[in-house]
Amino acid sequence: MNSLHPDWIVPDWPAPANVKAVITTRAGGVSGGPFASFNLGLRAGDDPRAVAANRARLRAALPQEPKWLRQVHGIGVADADAITGATEADASIARGAGTVCVVMIADCVPVLFTDRAGSVVAIAHAGWRGLVGGVIENTVSALARDPGELLAYLGPGIGSGAFEVGPDVRNAFIARVPQAAAAFAPHVPGKWLADLFLLARQRLRRAGVESIHGGGVCTYTDAARFFSYRRDKTTGRMAALIWREEFIGSRSDKFLGQDRPHENGRKECKQPVGPSGPTGCWITYNCALRSTRMRNARRSAEELKIPA
Repeated sequence: MNSLHPDWIVPDWPAPANVKAVITTRAGGVSGGPFASFNLGLRAGDDPRAVAANRARLRAALPQEPKWLRQVHGIGVADADAITGATEADASIARGAGTVCVVMIADCVPVLFTDRAGSVVAIAHAGWRGLVGGVIENTVSALARDPGELLAYLGPGIGSGAFEVGPDVRNAFIARVPQAAAAFAPHVPGKWLADLFLLARQRLRRAGVESIHGGGVCTYTDAARFFSYRRDKTTGRMAALIWREEFIGSRSDKFLGQDRPHENGRKECKQPVGPSGPTGCWITYNCALRSTRMRNARRSAEELKIPA
C-alpha cells in the first residue's frame, strides 16, 4: 500500500493497534475548480475521470477498495463485509479484516466506531437528519457489542459558529431529546446556531457509549483544507474510512511489545515480548479470543522463534 497524504487526518484516539482510520482533505488530487483537488464524490458535478483518478490514489493507500455507499441522509446501516454493489445506507459495519468502511462528507460529521478488542469497526454519516432519525443508535445496535466497550471518534464537520438552522430542526431534536436544547444558541430572529458535535455526543451517550473522542474541527471555516456544502454549494466530497487488520500471523514488529487490552478489554497487558522474557498473551491480542486463536498463535510464535 502507498503511504497516506501528509495532510490527511489520522484520528487521535485510543483505538486498538489493529484498527486503522483516515479522513481525507482537499489535498492530494487532480480535480480542479470548486472540486480542487481531492474530490471523491461522483455525484458532485466533477469530471468523472478526475474522480476516478482520485479514488485510485486513495485505493492505493488502502487494503481493499472502500465499500462506497449511496448516502441519503438516512439511518440505514449496511454490512460492509457483504456489499458487492451500490448500497443505499448512511452507515456500515465490518468484522472481516481488510474491509474498508467509508462515508463521504462535506459538513456532516463522520462518526467512527470500534470496540476495545479491535474485533469490529463501523462508521456513520451523521448530519442533522441522520442524528434526529437515529443513525448513531442504529449503528451502535448493529455493532452488537456492550456499548461500554465501544470507542467513538468524531471527524470534521460544520462547527457550531456556522451551522444556522430554523425552528424545525431545533424542534425535531428537542422533541426526541429535551436535553438537545443545550446544543442550540439563539442567532438572528427565528434562527439558531446548532452544535452538531454536541448533538452527536448526546446521542452516543444515550446509546451507552462513553469513550468519545475528536470533534470540533470545522469544515466551514477552513476553506483551504475542507470541502463544505453549506459554504460553497458546488463543492467536492471528502471521505472518512476505517478498517481493521488481523493480528494473528503478522510478522510486523508494530504489533509486538505494545500495551494491549487484556481479558475483558479494560486491563492492560504489559508483559515483555521476546525469547528472554515472558510472552503471556501477546500474540492473541485479546485474551477472550485465546481459545480460537492459540493454534495459529503457536505456529506464528514458532516461525518467529518466540515462546508461545
